[in-house]
Amino acid sequence: MLERNVPSILRPAKGMDLKIKRGFCSKSQEGSKQKPEVGGHSTYKVPGHKPSDWEKKVLLWSGRFKKVDDIPETISFELLDAARNKLRVKISYLMIALTVLGCIVMVIEGKRAVGRHESLTTQNMERKARWREDVAHSASAKP
Repeated sequence: MLERNVPSILRPAKGMDLKIKRGFCSKSQEGSKQKPEVGGHSTYKVPGHKPSDWEKKVLLWSGRFKKVDDIPETISFELLDAARNKLRVKISYLMIALTVLGCIVMVIEGKRAVGRHESLTTQNMERKARWREDVAHSASAKP
């Protein structure tokens, strides 16, 4: 019943093997596994990264570790990336909060300026009047 709605190109042919084949892999999948060494340890080693002082601060600020002494000698790249992402999100939240706070402060200052009957237009007109006085005064002072 379900096969009726599936296009014929997607339906497997009768007697076809349903194993997933990788297009670019020429070796068999069973032979590619490494055998453990004598001590029972695998030949693969998880790549470690020795964190710098700045990266240790990032790990602390992100909340991953409580103290510098808690940070191991080597850490994984994924751990460092996760800490950076968490710190990046915290910084963006801080910037959002500061932006909202700045907007509120500007609204309050604008309302105070309206109460004092100040506006940008009157300030601009006063400034231009002072410039005209300075120009007239300097022109009359020249012999």
